[in-house]
Amino acid sequence: MLKARARFYRRLVLVLVFGFLYLPIAVLVALSFNASGLPTSWSGFSTKWYVSLAGNNDILQAAWNTLVVAISATLSSTILGTMLALGMESRRRKSNTLEALAFAPMVIPDIVLAVALLSLLSRLNVTMGLHTIVLAHVIFDLAFVCSVVRARLKNFDYSIVEASRDLGASAWKTFWRITFPVILPAIIAGSLLAFTLSVDEFIIAFFTAGAGRSSITLPMQIYSMIRFGITPEINALATLVMGVSATALLISQWLNREQFS
Repeated sequence: MLKARARFYRRLVLVLVFGFLYLPIAVLVALSFNASGLPTSWSGFSTKWYVSLAGNNDILQAAWNTLVVAISATLSSTILGTMLALGMESRRRKSNTLEALAFAPMVIPDIVLAVALLSLLSRLNVTMGLHTIVLAHVIFDLAFVCSVVRARLKNFDYSIVEASRDLGASAWKTFWRITFPVILPAIIAGSLLAFTLSVDEFIIAFFTAGAGRSSITLPMQIYSMIRFGITPEINALATLVMGVSATALLISQWLNREQFS
């Protein structure tokens, strides 16, 4: 009896926690299909707000900027993060200091990292724009890619690398024929995670974007629109951004599960 009651309360707490986390998101998605111009009054199902988004030049420009930043940052951080993971795992002596430096961007508050990058770029007299957002996102995403790839390397059988070298293969050929295929799922998972983080990131982009509409990303566009009130158009835009991020994250988690199964 006591075990059944304890199980009931655990499930109740679980339902309440998930309800608190995801019920507002579900409401936002539902209201994005609201035919009414009022964000809190349901008057029927409609997709006109999604059609309206397709004709909004500011939103389309922001979406293009976000795509450029996310793809550029993902490609760069994936390459650098994979190289960092390989380099750290190949060290015979592990260094706690090096570990802390490599994963610091993951634990440093976004606002602190944003202010630090803004101060550095201003001191170097770098003109702000999409290129500085990409640079900032690479620094932010690199640690996440490195952590995912390193998790795969922890279970890597290095004896097959030694066997390949003993059979006469060069280090470069051994990497592409042996190491790379094994860690490829982790690389893809890390890149999808980096893409998700880059699409959603607001604070660092806001501080490193500079002036002008040419460097406004979708999260910044949503922020500028929401200051004048929440409309179904904003709900539709937020739903699309969330859908892209959730899809990439789910694929990343599926790849992580597959590589350890």
